[in-house]
Amino acid sequence: MSVYRVSYRYANSLMQLALEKGIFNKIAKDAELLFTTFSFSKELRLVLKSPLIKKSDKKNLLSKIFKKKITDETGSFLNFVVDKNREDILFEIFKEFLNLRDKKEGILRAKIISAVGLSDENKVKMKEKFEMKTNKKVLPSYVVDPNIIGGFMVEIDDTVYDASVRHQLQLLRKKFSKEINVSNN
Repeated sequence: MSVYRVSYRYANSLMQLALEKGIFNKIAKDAELLFTTFSFSKELRLVLKSPLIKKSDKKNLLSKIFKKKITDETGSFLNFVVDKNREDILFEIFKEFLNLRDKKEGILRAKIISAVGLSDENKVKMKEKFEMKTNKKVLPSYVVDPNIIGGFMVEIDDTVYDASVRHQLQLLRKKFSKEINVSNN
């Protein structure tokens, strides 16, 4: 079974537990902390993936790191995942949980890429425009990439809105090459 399917199943189980116990917001906060920690700590991910380290040592390590920072339910969930020998995909499980949370709450995460830093006013306008376009709350992250020359790109899920100068130049290049091929025939 693929990592995505397994992580989705575990994340969905955690979601159901959180909803049943009425602690969804607490578990979601825990998931953010865990996801962020796993994102920034390659060493922790490597320790969890190592077959040479005993389950009990992995549980103790997770407990020491997170005990006072997460709910008992989330702590129990971590132990459950380790018991099932799935600790190597904890990062993916919490990533998927956050995706499920976003879907449940009608939130879209957007990556906005511009050639130069955007002013606060432009950030607000872009956020509002994409909220109107999608009818969902948009949580943007901003990236500066001078390679796009000018304009912007927005990535939401699998959709890319490309209003960059680089993209426009690529379109012109294609159009001119087609016209040259047609005129040569």
